[in-house]
Amino acid sequence: MTDATQASRRQALAFLERFALIGVWAVLIAGFSLAMPHTFLSWPNFTAMFGSSAPAAVLAIALIIPITAGDFDLSAGANLTLSACVIGVLNAQHGVPIGLAIAAALCAGALVGTLNALFIVRFAIPSLVVTLGTSSLLMGIVQWLTNSATISGISTGLVNAVVGTRVFGVPLAFYDVIALGLLGFYVFEFTPLGRRLLFVGLGREVARLNGVDVGRVRAGALISAGLLSAVAGVIYAGVLGSSDPSSGQNLLLPAFAAAYLGATTIFPGRFNPIGSVAAVYFLATGITGLTMLGVPLWATDVFNGAALILAVLISQLARGRSVAELV
Repeated sequence: MTDATQASRRQALAFLERFALIGVWAVLIAGFSLAMPHTFLSWPNFTAMFGSSAPAAVLAIALIIPITAGDFDLSAGANLTLSACVIGVLNAQHGVPIGLAIAAALCAGALVGTLNALFIVRFAIPSLVVTLGTSSLLMGIVQWLTNSATISGISTGLVNAVVGTRVFGVPLAFYDVIALGLLGFYVFEFTPLGRRLLFVGLGREVARLNGVDVGRVRAGALISAGLLSAVAGVIYAGVLGSSDPSSGQNLLLPAFAAAYLGATTIFPGRFNPIGSVAAVYFLATGITGLTMLGVPLWATDVFNGAALILAVLISQLARGRSVAELV
C-alpha cells in the first residue's frame, strides 16, 4: 500500500470520525420519520424540539468549560434551577421588572461559580465533592424560596424573547444557542484563553511550569460555568413561562451526556461547544421519537444514562489518541 493510499485512508477515517454523530443523527431522524411520517416528520415537531432543548444545550456548553480544565461542576443543574426560581420569585411574586430579575439571576449564578472556585481552587477540595455539596445546598435554597411550589406568571416579555418570537418558525432560543456555540468555538479554538484551558486540563503541573496561572484559569472556568448555568436558567424560565423548583435538575444528566458525546464529533477527543450542541439535539431527537412511539417514561433515563456511559468511553478513547498524536 502506497503512502498516498495510506494518507487518503487516514483522511477518510478522520472525516468519518468527525461526522459520525451527524450521520447517526440523520439515520435516527429517518427511522422515526418512517415509523411516524405524519407526526414526527413535521416542522412544528422540530421547531418545538429546537426551542425546548435550548436550556440543556446552554447547560452542556457551561459544563465543558471546567471539564476542559480538568474540573467538574455537578451543581450546574441546581444553579439553572436557582436562576429560574429567582426570576419567578422576583418578577412573578414581587413585581420586579423582568430585566432586573434576570440580572439578579445571573449574579446569583456567577456567585455560585465563585464560591465553587473558592473551595476547589483555594482550599484544594475535589470539584466533585464541592459541587455535589453545592448542588444539595442550592436545591434546599430553591425549595425555601418557592415553598416547593411552581411559580407561574413570569413576564411575557421573557417568554416572547425565548420562544414566543420566531424566525422561520423556530424560536429565538435556538438561535441564541447557535450564537453561543459559535462564540464558544471561537474562544476554544482561536484564543489564548482556549489554549490555556486545554493545557491545564491535559496537565496542570506542565502548564504551571510553562507559565500558565493554573489557579486563575480553573477559577475562571468555574465562574464562567456558573454564569452560563444561570443563562440556561433564564432560558428555561422563558421556555416554561414559570419557575419549577424541581425539573431543572433533570437537565444535568442529558447535558453531561451531550458534553461527552460532543467530544466524539467535530473535534474528536476534545470537548467543543459545536459538538455539544449537536449532541444535545441528537439526544433530544431520540427522546422525542421514543416518547412519540409510546415508550414508557423510564426509557428516557435509560437512554440518557446509556448515552452518557458510551459517550464517556468513546471520548476517552478519542482523547487518548489525540494526546498521543500531540506527543
